Amino acid sequence: MTEFVTETINGLTLAGIIFLVSSGFTLVFGVMRVTNLAHGAVFLLGGYVAYSAIEGFHNFFVGLVIATVAMAGLGLLMERLLLPWLRHSEMAELLATLGLVYIIDDLSLAIWGGNPLNITLPGVLGQSSHLPFDGIVYPNSRFFILGVAVVVAVGLGLLLHRTRIGAIVRAGVDDRDMVSALGINVRRVFTAVFVLGAALAGFAGVLGVPVVGLAPGNDTSILLLALAVVVTGGLGSYEGALLGSLLIGLVDTYGTAYFPAVSYSVLFIPLVVVLLIRPQGLLGRQVAT
Repeated sequence: MTEFVTETINGLTLAGIIFLVSSGFTLVFGVMRVTNLAHGAVFLLGGYVAYSAIEGFHNFFVGLVIATVAMAGLGLLMERLLLPWLRHSEMAELLATLGLVYIIDDLSLAIWGGNPLNITLPGVLGQSSHLPFDGIVYPNSRFFILGVAVVVAVGLGLLLHRTRIGAIVRAGVDDRDMVSALGINVRRVFTAVFVLGAALAGFAGVLGVPVVGLAPGNDTSILLLALAVVVTGGLGSYEGALLGSLLIGLVDTYGTAYFPAVSYSVLFIPLVVVLLIRPQGLLGRQVAT
C-alpha cells in the first residue's frame, strides 16, 4: 500500500506536467491543424533557459518567468516567420518542425552539454514532508508542481469556457471557416494560440525538471507522452487533454513501477484500443478541415 500511494502521487504529478505540454499541443492542432513536432524541444529548451537564468539571478521564480516568456517569444517567431510559408502542406510542416527539433537539440547540447542537470526549488519547496501513510516521506517540490498544474488547468478551463477569446478558440477548433466569415481575425487567433502553447511548454519544461530531469532526449520522451494524451483524449479537446493526461500519467507510472519490462506496451496498448473503438479520441469530435 505504501508503494502504491507513492506511485499514485508520482503518476498524478507526471500527469500535471504532461497536461501542461499536451494542452498547448492539442489546442495548436485543433485551431491551426499544425502537428508541431518541435513542441517537445520547446519543453526541453525552457528547462535549459530556466537553469541558466536561475544560475544568474539565484531565484527560481525569476527563472520560471524568463523561460516562459522566452518560449512564448520563440513560439511567436515560429508562427510568424516559419509556418506562414508552409500553409496547406502538412508534410512540409512536419519536416520543418522536425528540423527545428534537431536544431534546438544541437544548440542545447553545444551550450549546456550532455550531462543531466537539475533545478532545486527554494526553501521549504526543496524539502520533504511526512505523509500519514506508513511514514512516507515525499518531496514538497512534487506537491508544488501538482498544485501549480491544477491551478493552470482551472485557469485555462475558465479562459476557454468563460471568455470571448475562449469562445473564439473553441469555435475555431470546430469550424475555422465559420469563424473567419464572422469577421474575426483568424491569423491573430492562430498567433495567440501558438504563443500560448509554446509558453505552456516552456513553463512545463521548468516545472518538469524535478520530475523528468533535464537532459538531452527528454524532449522526445515528453513529446511521445503528449501525443499519446492528445490522441487518447481527442485532438483539439481541452477536456480530452485533461482526461488523457490523468490516464497516461498514471498508466505510465504504474507500468514503469510494476511492469518495467513491458512498460511501453502497458502504455500504448490501451491507446491502440481507444483508437480502434473511438478513432477521434475519448472526448474528441470530428472537426471541419
